[in-house]
Amino acid sequence: MFSIPIYPDLAAKTAVVTGGSGGIGAETARWLACNGVRVTVAGRDPGRLDATLRSLEAISAGHASVCLDCTSREELEAARSVFAEREDKLDILVAFAGGGSGRPAPLEDVTEADWRSSLDHNLTATFLTLSVFLPSLRQGRGGAVITMASSAGRAPSQAPLGYGVAKAGIIMLTQQAAHDLGPSGVRVNCVAPSAVLTDRTAAHMPPDIQAQVALAHPIRRLGSPADVAAATLFLASESASWLTGATLDIAGGRLMH
Repeated sequence: MFSIPIYPDLAAKTAVVTGGSGGIGAETARWLACNGVRVTVAGRDPGRLDATLRSLEAISAGHASVCLDCTSREELEAARSVFAEREDKLDILVAFAGGGSGRPAPLEDVTEADWRSSLDHNLTATFLTLSVFLPSLRQGRGGAVITMASSAGRAPSQAPLGYGVAKAGIIMLTQQAAHDLGPSGVRVNCVAPSAVLTDRTAAHMPPDIQAQVALAHPIRRLGSPADVAAATLFLASESASWLTGATLDIAGGRLMH
């Protein structure tokens, strides 16, 4: 769709990208690699994670992958240990892991299991990721964190209730982390995509529905993983050095705050 921008200050930096098995996370990892960043990509699907790592290695050397579930502090701690064995510092943390079960339904029909699944796989996973890896960023006296919310966390939508609430929680978590970590030189920002056409979304959304959803956006198209990767790259770079606690709506104009 468009060429990958190059931010010279990113060269030779290190990054951890969770949710990197595919989709937005994998694309973001590739854009970071194209900027000379050494990426440790993490995700739950071993096969897709291996494919992401191969795509990174086709760009440059020095990358790694870790299979983990971000709802587990123990697995995150193990991943941090693996990272620390390879790198002496962490510069960029991209906390994009998400998921959960559930379907759109009135509040009274939402099951407790679906509610807890949405909160665990989105809000709790992001909290644990930040909790485990932020000490590494503090040690470096600087760095950038980018979290993943959603337009569903910015306004009522047709998304599952627990998902929207969890994503709204991530926005507040981001703001609190930005407030607490600013004196350490660590910036914390958030991206909130609207409808992004990943491979998984395309498999579950027929073309006629894609066209209808695209028309709901003033920029008459669905988003792409590249749209989110571009915003994330900017937030990770020194071009965003005076920006923290912000949420960028990567939403084609559907949300305007």
